[in-house]
Amino acid sequence: MPAVHHKLLLEEALQDSPQTRSLLSVFEEDAGTLTNYTNQLLQSMQRVFGAQNEMALATEQLSKQLLEYEKQNFALAKGDEEVINTLQHFAKSVEELNSLHAELASQIADKMVFPMVQFREKDLTEISTLKEIFSIASDEHEAAMVKYSRLPKKRENEKMKAEVVREVAYCRRKQHQAAMQYYCALNALQYRKRVAMLEPMLGYTHAQIDFFKKGMELVSKKMDSFLSSVSSMNQSIESQLEVDAEVMRSSQRELLSVDDTVYMPDHDQVPVNRALVQKAGYLNIRNKTGLVTTAWDRLFFFTQGGNLMCQPRGAVAGGMVLDLDNSSVMAVECEDRRYCFQITSPNGKTSLILQAEGKKEYEEWICTLNNISRQIYLTDNPEAVAIRLHQTALQAVTPITSFEKRAEGSPNPDRAKPGGVTSREPQKPPAALEPEDLIVPGTPIQFDIVLPASEFLDQNRAGARRTNPFGETEDDDGDSDTHDSLLQQVFAVRFLGSMAVRAGHTQEVIYEAMRQVLAARAIHNIFKTSESHLMVTSTCIRLIDPQTQVTKISFQLKDVTQFAAHQENSRLMGFVLQGSDWSDGGEDQPSFSVFAFESNTEGEKDPEALAQLMKAMPLTNDGKFLLLESETGAAVEAAGPDEQESEA
Repeated sequence: MPAVHHKLLLEEALQDSPQTRSLLSVFEEDAGTLTNYTNQLLQSMQRVFGAQNEMALATEQLSKQLLEYEKQNFALAKGDEEVINTLQHFAKSVEELNSLHAELASQIADKMVFPMVQFREKDLTEISTLKEIFSIASDEHEAAMVKYSRLPKKRENEKMKAEVVREVAYCRRKQHQAAMQYYCALNALQYRKRVAMLEPMLGYTHAQIDFFKKGMELVSKKMDSFLSSVSSMNQSIESQLEVDAEVMRSSQRELLSVDDTVYMPDHDQVPVNRALVQKAGYLNIRNKTGLVTTAWDRLFFFTQGGNLMCQPRGAVAGGMVLDLDNSSVMAVECEDRRYCFQITSPNGKTSLILQAEGKKEYEEWICTLNNISRQIYLTDNPEAVAIRLHQTALQAVTPITSFEKRAEGSPNPDRAKPGGVTSREPQKPPAALEPEDLIVPGTPIQFDIVLPASEFLDQNRAGARRTNPFGETEDDDGDSDTHDSLLQQVFAVRFLGSMAVRAGHTQEVIYEAMRQVLAARAIHNIFKTSESHLMVTSTCIRLIDPQTQVTKISFQLKDVTQFAAHQENSRLMGFVLQGSDWSDGGEDQPSFSVFAFESNTEGEKDPEALAQLMKAMPLTNDGKFLLLESETGAAVEAAGPDEQESEA
């Protein structure tokens, strides 16, 4: 039994790509050829039926006319009974022959002409009707997409957008249903045309055999096996058609059972794949129609190797639009349209402006074209290379995670030690700690310090003093706040983030916290930071707003258990702050947090060395004055408070 090799896939009906349209045109051409041939074949069959029916009428007329001989008034032929009996016998024979011709004509009409007429009026007419419905649905969908593409970006009306989106979804669903019905009919036509060609001739042959049964018994015996095989093949094709039709009906029900968001543009649930090296889909391209006028056309674009291809509807193959090697791709603002991006050739002479349908398509097209521009498609495993480059891009802003490699590759390994003191005694290398031992996975990160409104008002009430970052006092009575110590240094910094950690006495926890904070900012696109003043005194560390001089947050220096600057980027530094945790059983448990900062200058002052220096300074009990050497102690005792402050 011959099998049907070409089918229209129902899964491709929604995308409606030019490849599917090209294959559809082949099916439509085949259906048109079949229609023309069916009309010609039906005319021949109707001519045979007309001749056989005329034969039956003629034999009937002949039989009647033979019987009329007896009734004729021949002047010279009366009494010719032999002739009359002979003619009556002929009339009976012709009448029997007439019944056979009438039965043959009836069988030709029922088994040959009627199936062909039914095939033409039912199947071929259905194809023509579905084609018209599909064409109308496609035009309505195109009109809806044009209306959707013209939605403004700056003055977006949510109500109008929702109406347009619903209209696009309705038109797309309508086109999808019409396409699947049309595809199913065309696929079934490949089976039905075979049945339509075989069934009439099978019926005609059986009618002729029944008509000439007495005289063609030998011939009929020889044709029994052939006719049996034809009948078996016909039944097999019909059974296969039924099975395939049931599969298509089941697939159609499954494809139509999806949520309505499938038909809505810009409602993709699948995450963006930034590691693609091939992409295909419909885009709007801007074309110049005059000196200042432009027009947008919706065309099917796809990538092939390092080239961007375009294939209009109805075209057999696509043509190259632009060579993507070493080209640049970037998002642009164009005519108040959303999701626009521009492709520029390496020499800058050629550029294209395209518009994607949704945000997911927009991001995937930009990532794919950038991957192709880097010539990743020439590697052995381009998708793996694209994934690796994407991961490298996310980690490029963060230091490496191996503390052993960091220590070995550091230009100043002794800087990682507290105080910067080099130990000459051999020490055992500490065991490398895993990131999970330092920070609990999934720990939340705070990216900014927001001063509560109540605290801001408390610090700005009448009589309250603002912090002067340059150490100058504002009071005239000589009384000084306990926070205003004599030794202090101000740094211009940017707060990067803070997070809870497990350990508090190792610098590796600061490095790991820095890595996670920077990685989180890169992944979530949080690049904005505000400048603050970090004041380090002999007793505390304060973060001050440079505009309002209001203290955002303050820490006691005795609670700082560890301080470290990044070994590869001297502008990054952080410290560990120890606190109390009362959550477990009501007992005071130590808790640790890391605060990470970025300074505006590189290495002009070492905050770590300054903090260690402040800890080593001998101060008075109130922390305001510096204790001088013992040999000048008497002079210090004799001097007044003002002189002591000036000497310090």
